[in-house]
Amino acid sequence: VELVAISVLREIGILLTAIIVAGRSGSAFTAQIGSMKLHEEVDAMRALALDPMEMLVLPRVLALIIALPMLGFISAMMGLAGGAVMCWISLDISPGLYIERLSEGVSLSHFLIGIVKAPFFALMIGLIGCFEGLKVESSAESVGRLTTKSVVESIFMVIVVDAFFSIYFAVLGL
Repeated sequence: VELVAISVLREIGILLTAIIVAGRSGSAFTAQIGSMKLHEEVDAMRALALDPMEMLVLPRVLALIIALPMLGFISAMMGLAGGAVMCWISLDISPGLYIERLSEGVSLSHFLIGIVKAPFFALMIGLIGCFEGLKVESSAESVGRLTTKSVVESIFMVIVVDAFFSIYFAVLGL
């Protein structure tokens, strides 16, 4: 029970959520901003003295920084619920015993360690998605290519940032 809970709360829940968000929202950011760049809407914003960073990038990144921890929480709770079901079916551990062992053996710090990573993952996903969109050139092919590139870069950076957090928390003894 403890192994399932700790792995879901510290790593699996938020990591899988970030990878899914990178594929969904990171690609959407790149495609939307890339399409705007392709149709010269970004240039029109600049001509109107509107900063694309303030109007396009900042709201998306902030929204992701707010949303990803909430999605990570939902993911962690669903992971714990799935662990309870599997323990009940496979190991004949009742849900009551699962919850009891969960409350005795798993501290809140494991959950917080997972959630504290979420804003950093969101920042990476949002910035990569937006900046790849701003790199779009004068062809629709570049939108598709850069959208794919942004997803790959986002997932890679999420894994790298997660590895750094794991090393950092290990050094701290958490």
